[in-house]
Amino acid sequence: MNLSLYSQMMKTNVKTFFGFGIGSAIYVTLMTSLFPMIEDNMEEIEGMMDMFPDALLRALGLETFNNYGQFISAEYYGLFYLLILGVFSVMMAIQLLARFVDRGSMAYLLSTRVSRAQVVITQILVLISGLIIIHILTFGAGFLAGEFLIETESTIAFSEFFEINFVGFLLFFAVGGYSLLISSMFNDERNAFSLAGGLTFLFYGMNMMGKIVTDIEWIRHFTPFSLYEPGKIASGDADVWLSCIILAAIGLISYILAVFIFRKRNLPL
Repeated sequence: MNLSLYSQMMKTNVKTFFGFGIGSAIYVTLMTSLFPMIEDNMEEIEGMMDMFPDALLRALGLETFNNYGQFISAEYYGLFYLLILGVFSVMMAIQLLARFVDRGSMAYLLSTRVSRAQVVITQILVLISGLIIIHILTFGAGFLAGEFLIETESTIAFSEFFEINFVGFLLFFAVGGYSLLISSMFNDERNAFSLAGGLTFLFYGMNMMGKIVTDIEWIRHFTPFSLYEPGKIASGDADVWLSCIILAAIGLISYILAVFIFRKRNLPL
């Protein structure tokens, strides 16, 4: 790691990190503020949900809104959260490596006696720092909103809400990992973004399709998104440790390969 480069990259990207983090925090707070109204009209809402196919409800995580944990899991963590953090992880991974090569900035960096390995490791830490900032803001806003806006008996326990956010962090630790690995292989920013974004969209689509069509549910197991089920975490039915281990392994292996490949490949310097 190069401390000077890390400091400069954090200054360059901190507004983006806080922009995504504050946006996520505001959204989870707004969704939380709606729960008391949802809870007061639960019978009418469940009657409306009976009109939709079970497969669609299962895909969106809308089978039940019995408590705040299941509600916020379905309304935010099961859908919009995945899209927002997916965009962030892919976008930042490509910007931190492929963009530097594509625009000629990498030649300047390497001319300052910073090694290729130091560059990649530093950019990995910048990406992880961004994910940490976003999740701290999201977790803090969601938990505080739940404490102040929802009656005590309806709110989610600290441990379950922490697990939802921690496993989510590891999911995008993994997504950012393979995106940065792809970024380390390309000289062209657009090609790297197309491949990393397309792969992430494919994984997301496979996960949704496996939920909707039970006959092909097995395809979900080929995507990292299948390891993140916030509704089951909220109800205590998820194998959190297994998901954490697999997602952390995917991320670590991807980051290690990114360092190795970037050190060895030819660059247009």
